[in-house]
Amino acid sequence: MNVWIAIALTAVGCYGVKLLGLLVPAGALERPVVQRLAALLPVALLAALTAQQTFSADGALVLDARAAGLAAAAVALILRAPFLIVVAAAVVVTAGVRALGG
Repeated sequence: MNVWIAIALTAVGCYGVKLLGLLVPAGALERPVVQRLAALLPVALLAALTAQQTFSADGALVLDARAAGLAAAAVALILRAPFLIVVAAAVVVTAGVRALGG
């Protein structure tokens, strides 16, 4: 039954956050600082999630095939490759390093 309580609390929390967003005055959202923060926050959160998923395992810092794949994706991005090529480079390098025993 604890799972259903967690689901219900999550649903209520999501609704509350949505309601809070609707209650913010329009003038507050039109400020340049708020608009800049709204544009940069998703990028920062995605970068943090990527770093956490790439460099941690069981609460410890690790360097494995995922780091090599991320590095390959970064190189492809620097070379201005299309998105599918970036993803393919990351997949191929990660699989290659794992196949070699890394």
